[in-house]
Amino acid sequence: MLARTGYTGEDGFEIVLPAARAGPLWRRLADAGVKPCGLGARDTLRLEAGMNLWGQDMDESVSPLDAGLAWTVDLEGTREFIGKAALLAHGQHRQLAGLLLADKGGVLRGHQKVATAEGEGAITSGTFSPTLARSIALARIPLRVRAGATVDVTVRDRPLAATVVKPPFVRNWKILINL
Repeated sequence: MLARTGYTGEDGFEIVLPAARAGPLWRRLADAGVKPCGLGARDTLRLEAGMNLWGQDMDESVSPLDAGLAWTVDLEGTREFIGKAALLAHGQHRQLAGLLLADKGGVLRGHQKVATAEGEGAITSGTFSPTLARSIALARIPLRVRAGATVDVTVRDRPLAATVVKPPFVRNWKILINL
C-alpha cells in the first residue's frame, strides 16, 4: 500500500508492505536516490507541523475539542453523527497549544508539567526542532491561556520559561511563529 497522507506536513510517501519485501524495496529505493525518513525525523516534522500523534496528543480519553481537532467535527450543522450530543454536552475544557522554549537548559518532552497563570497543564509531545533551533512542544493547557503568554515548564526539577504559540510552527519550509 502506498499513501500520501501528508502526516508529517511534508510532501512524502508512506509505504506499507510485508516485512519480507521491505529490505529489497529499501535497497531499490536507496539506489534510485530516494531519501528515507526515520521515526525520529517523522516525529520532528509532524510536531513542527503541529499535528497530533495518537497515544500522545490524543486518545479515547481526550475529546476532539480538547485535542485541538474541533475543525474535524461539525457541531453547528444539522448533520448528526455518533458522539455529537456528547461533544455538545461535555464542551471544551482544555486547549492544545504550542510551546516554544525561551530559556536554555532543557528539551521539552511529553508529560512535563506546565504552570500557567490560569492553572496547570502538561506537555503531550515535545522535541528539539532543527528548523527553529529551539525546543518545541504541544501542550494541553487551560482555555484562558493565550498565545504570547509566558508559562513555566518543569524540566529536571527546574522551571524553564516557554512562550505559548499557535501551531503550526513550520509549514512548507517557512517558520510561522515569532522567534
